[in-house]
Amino acid sequence: MTVRTRFAPSPTGHLHIGGLRTALYNFLFARHHKGIFIIRIEDTDQTREVAGAREEILDILKQVGLNYDEGPDVGGKYGPYVQSERLELYRKHAEELAKNGAAYWCTCSAERLEKMREEQQKRGDVPKYDGACRDALRPGSGQNAVVRLRVPEGRTITFVDAIRGEVSFQSADVDDQVLLKSDGFPTYHLANIVDDHLMKITHVIRGEEWLPSTPKHVLLYEAFGWEAPTFAHLPLILNEGGGKLSKRSGHAAAMDYVKEGYLPEALLNFLALLGWNPRGDEEIYSLDELIASFDITKVNKGGAVFSMEKLDWIAGEHMKKANPATLAKAAVPFVEAKGLPYPDDAWLARLMRVEQGRAVKLSQVGEETGFAFGDITYAPALLVPKKSSKEEAKDRLKKTRAFLEDTPERAYNDHEKLSIAVLSWIKENNLGNAQTLWPLRVALTGREKSPGPFEAAMLLGKEKTVQRIDEALRKL
Repeated sequence: MTVRTRFAPSPTGHLHIGGLRTALYNFLFARHHKGIFIIRIEDTDQTREVAGAREEILDILKQVGLNYDEGPDVGGKYGPYVQSERLELYRKHAEELAKNGAAYWCTCSAERLEKMREEQQKRGDVPKYDGACRDALRPGSGQNAVVRLRVPEGRTITFVDAIRGEVSFQSADVDDQVLLKSDGFPTYHLANIVDDHLMKITHVIRGEEWLPSTPKHVLLYEAFGWEAPTFAHLPLILNEGGGKLSKRSGHAAAMDYVKEGYLPEALLNFLALLGWNPRGDEEIYSLDELIASFDITKVNKGGAVFSMEKLDWIAGEHMKKANPATLAKAAVPFVEAKGLPYPDDAWLARLMRVEQGRAVKLSQVGEETGFAFGDITYAPALLVPKKSSKEEAKDRLKKTRAFLEDTPERAYNDHEKLSIAVLSWIKENNLGNAQTLWPLRVALTGREKSPGPFEAAMLLGKEKTVQRIDEALRKL
């Protein structure tokens, strides 16, 4: 059997971060089993569709590296992969169910249904359709009618969830769900089952909010005489207060993290651990490592807390491990958006070496290295370290200037080599690290807290490094 999973978002707005995790788990499961990962756009609710949402969803998946094998823009032999392009299929299947008695036509007006719900709520009942049209004949042409699922009475509906084990529902608690609306569009429940069957989906991995709908889906598979896929319902993502992560609580839109410049592997690493952990205490994984380790049966049942602190820590670790040249390429849009000038790609790669260990996302590039992009201002007193004097700071800067002016230009391309040379010189001349390096760092960066003097010199280059020392000497 070839494993086939799908991520089926609705283009009704920005992709939720929980939706991205669902896509990731489907991707990991398919790749772990050398299967197929599919994208299907579920746009049957036309009234809620947001222009551009479909394109944004597909763009996010590509940007973070969740490449799919079949989908609306890449094709496949089970397409089309957009539900609004499959309406005739759903109509035929709905009519088949109505014909064999597993569903029925309903002509109840919106007014009657509203009145029915109000009366049920007054009695304290859970609102559900009362079955008034269960035994009605098929309506004539021109009548507004929907097709409803005929839920059998007195049944226990049971299925095995890959995460939660055996789950049971009583049919008395299951509504006669609308399957086909009067406008010819299917509801999620019909379209979902028809598409999953025709697209040969073997595993349905989705959020736990769909768990109460699963008995309806089990009944639909039975009614069609189809084998149901394996279901796996993922735990909710919670905010740090313990509530459901929502748009109101912030941090909910996946695109926000892409726009802020979190590295794709860092974001996926973080999301993978929201409800699942591969092994031991290790928390930093590449995408390939996640694929190799992923086990859907080890996903937790309880909700997973979304911690920005944890995301930033994981993101920072991935920044440290990344190749500086690769980071530089990814950072270009962020650097240019801030209007920060840079001479060439090689210099930008050196900048990223300095940013590693400081920035956790690409939108932070330049926050601690602004001294490398323009002029600096600072008070002369900042040049003098504690337990030192103005005269000593001036002396150390003069001597350091002379040494750095004699240092070859190529040494400035690597802060580690420059560090070895300068520290050896300081030791040989008994100048003291603190007394020498503090005024040098302030002269180059203009800040009390900043990257080290060797990193600053690497970014500034020899000529500008010497110029800034001269400016500092004039201040003193």
